[in-house]
Amino acid sequence: MYFTQLCHLLQQMKETEALVLGGSRAGNSYDEKSDYDLYVYCSCVPSSSSRKEILEQCCDYIELGNSFWELEDDCTLKNGVDIDILYRNLDDFSAGIADVVDGGNAHNGYTTCMWHNLLHSRIIYDRDGRYAKLQSSYDIAYPSRLKEAIIHNNLRLLTGNLPSYDRQIHKAIGRNDLLSINHRTAAYMESYFDIIFAMNELTHPGEKRMMEYALANASILPEDFEKNIHKLMNHLYREPSLVDIIIEHMNSALIQCLQKNNMLK
Repeated sequence: MYFTQLCHLLQQMKETEALVLGGSRAGNSYDEKSDYDLYVYCSCVPSSSSRKEILEQCCDYIELGNSFWELEDDCTLKNGVDIDILYRNLDDFSAGIADVVDGGNAHNGYTTCMWHNLLHSRIIYDRDGRYAKLQSSYDIAYPSRLKEAIIHNNLRLLTGNLPSYDRQIHKAIGRNDLLSINHRTAAYMESYFDIIFAMNELTHPGEKRMMEYALANASILPEDFEKNIHKLMNHLYREPSLVDIIIEHMNSALIQCLQKNNMLK
């Protein structure tokens, strides 16, 4: 009720080009307590006062204009369900996806997250049909150039170079620097999963439930994939001296998997 009312009010704003629902609510894996991720694509961001006027009609709690990652209003609807309302420029969003998908440009982890967001979102309102057109234009086969770029870039981050994460983790273990071990291991996993999704030609679902998504959707996985990840997480603080060995096993299994499937040049 309150979500529907909020969407109706937001789409009346002259700046709003499209309203799109993302996250678990856009699919089938949610319950009544699941948060909403609502994206407002707009020519320019509506004023704080006009947004506040709308939000006060549907929300009990409002944090207006948070900008830790993207510009968003973080609220709790009057039925107690949290909602994140993110404001985006559609041209900028489109350009970012084009840079990755058409340009074949890899990131250090999470390369295809925005592409995944586009493909798996549910359109609520689309004033001129631009969002639907963008969604349709990128409902395509996974580009081989992009796949190769992600694997090449992120594998070099994992191992084989002076700045590679395995070397950084090794040094952090030698210093007994637990915070650095944690930080570098997190970065390692970002690049590791970017490769996992690319080698399976899957778009990246984001930071939540990556292992579960891979297990459910990937047809190609390194040997002991799940076992090694559990071992790494279980020993990260308990026995950090073993992290080096586990990382080495993960790198070896990943490289062997890539070679077996002719994905290494």
